[in-house]
Amino acid sequence: MEQTLVDRMALARRRARASGATFLHEEAAREVSERLAEVNKSFTAPAVIGPEAALWADLLGLDAVQVPDDDVLALEEGAHDLVVHGLALHWANDPVGQLVQMRRALRPDGLMLAALFGGETLQELRRAFSDAEVEVTGGLSPRVAPMGEIRDLGALLQRAGFALPVADAMPLTVDYADPLALMRDLRAMGETNVLAARHRAPLRRAVLMRAAELYHQHFARPDGRITATFEIVFLTGWAPAESQQKPLRPGSARTRLADALRVPEHSAGEKAGG
Repeated sequence: MEQTLVDRMALARRRARASGATFLHEEAAREVSERLAEVNKSFTAPAVIGPEAALWADLLGLDAVQVPDDDVLALEEGAHDLVVHGLALHWANDPVGQLVQMRRALRPDGLMLAALFGGETLQELRRAFSDAEVEVTGGLSPRVAPMGEIRDLGALLQRAGFALPVADAMPLTVDYADPLALMRDLRAMGETNVLAARHRAPLRRAVLMRAAELYHQHFARPDGRITATFEIVFLTGWAPAESQQKPLRPGSARTRLADALRVPEHSAGEKAGG
């Protein structure tokens, strides 16, 4: 049986207690809005997925169907020409399954855009907690959820059957008064640890305090404030359509490479540059 990565019930409880710190959603949505503006296409049947779907639809100026990021997405097959997944795909137990569902919800030549946290996110906090826990307890438990690396995330688009797949990232550095202020912000975002394999006992105060010390020691600015990295990865793919550009079959090129590069062509076995 496949192991569950995310405790979705705990995630729902954390999100319900979140106090509306949405600045990262706003930043990611602005980036997506700019990308949509560059697409020479009008979208008439959009859908937005995620815990802040209403905020995303408003920021993108879309009259969109809004659905939660449940394991099974409430999307009708072939009903949409645009699907946006708003900064939540990193909490999916089956991200490929989510991408497949989005592709199936798209009409031919429909566009999918997903924003999610990537592998560089909270790297400072991850290091501080792991070092502190080993030092204080002699053991290690997952405190910060692992995020996908951009190369792996890009490969998911191909596995899900999208055409013209693209993955790129936008790093953001946010400064805080201290590590505890960062942790409070993560709670306000609903982005705290909900890994199924997390240690269920309360975090020992000694570990927390030592993690804060190590964070400040390694990642404080000259003015005493600390920095936190958030990497937002954007996945873009199109539902396959006959009208889209397709790669040429091997051997079907009509222009020789040598002609394109304006260099002499050498036959097999002939030494170039001799």
